Amino acid sequence: MAIKIDTRYPSIDDLRNKARKKIPKFAFEYLDGGCNEDVNLHRNTSELREVQLKPNYLRNHGGSSTKTKLFGIEYDAPFGIAPVGLQGLMWPNSPEILAKAAFDHNIPFILSTVTTTSIERAAEITEGKAWFQLYHPTKDELRDDILKRAEAAECPVLVILCDVPSFGFRPRDIRNGLAMPPKMNISNILQAFGRPHWSLQTLKHGVPGFANLLPYMPKDLDLKQLGKFMDQTFSGRLNEEKIKPIRDMWKGKIVLKGVASHYDAEQAIRLGLDGIIVSNHGGRQLDAGESTIKPLTSIAEKYGNQIEVMMDSGIRSGVDVARSLASGAKFTFMGRSFMYGVAALGKNGGNHTISLLKTELQQVMEQICCEKVEDFPNHLI
Repeated sequence: MAIKIDTRYPSIDDLRNKARKKIPKFAFEYLDGGCNEDVNLHRNTSELREVQLKPNYLRNHGGSSTKTKLFGIEYDAPFGIAPVGLQGLMWPNSPEILAKAAFDHNIPFILSTVTTTSIERAAEITEGKAWFQLYHPTKDELRDDILKRAEAAECPVLVILCDVPSFGFRPRDIRNGLAMPPKMNISNILQAFGRPHWSLQTLKHGVPGFANLLPYMPKDLDLKQLGKFMDQTFSGRLNEEKIKPIRDMWKGKIVLKGVASHYDAEQAIRLGLDGIIVSNHGGRQLDAGESTIKPLTSIAEKYGNQIEVMMDSGIRSGVDVARSLASGAKFTFMGRSFMYGVAALGKNGGNHTISLLKTELQQVMEQICCEKVEDFPNHLI
């Protein structure tokens, strides 16, 4: 797809600033915040940006390509759209906007179990190319039914999440009534009135809900009952006994997301999984944990020839993508960056953000004389 950037917003920071002005405070803080004191949220990006790249200016250079293969599929760039819950809260219809943009640009889009568009709709938009991320249900029959739906939708990759054994402690969300069970308060209502474009779009598309879970939810749940339903329906804690039946049932590729230690990487390999995403959930789960770039480097070095090693959390630019690839990641994913784009620019946000990241990454590759994505480690200082 042709690269087209809105020159008013030539960085993710510009999109973030615009998003802050476009959407209600409670929605922006849900998107933007980490957990506890936000220490690991900021560490993710600051420590990633300590990575330096070496240029080789006098080398013969035949041009650079951002194309790369992952699980036998060639993508136009080595980054994709990470799963994000409740996307429609931040901008109405945003998962569909992002799924379409990902399809048009030939990059992966991962749909979350708890976002606001269904597996079936995402598959329709992407012609069966959307990946699916599973929050582990407490009941086997619900797990099996969701997996059958994902298989019927021809999702090529299943992502299972291991870093949510408990809900992250997020003070902003608690103050704003977005913890479980959620609740609306007068402050939220006033904030919505102060963002008329967001409010009108929400009225047009309907109040966001958990689209994938509608077949399993009792009708007319109030907010308190919704919290109880979610607590009873899902358990974020994974172990070998929970992963084995998924591996037996799912015939496609399986990726474990949330890996932050050698132990979990070794377990993923032993259980026959196809890939891991080194991640700390965007700094939203463990404030006292490491930044993602720290375990990525050693995990990729030790296990990169046994399993596909990817990364998310803290990546905010095409330059950050380059830093991650040079440090050993085979592929990268971003969540907030794309949501800032959609919150800022609505239906044009997905295409703009992908185009911006592609342009930044291409510039880095040309600057350091890196012809192929897989050559990035040769430029790590």
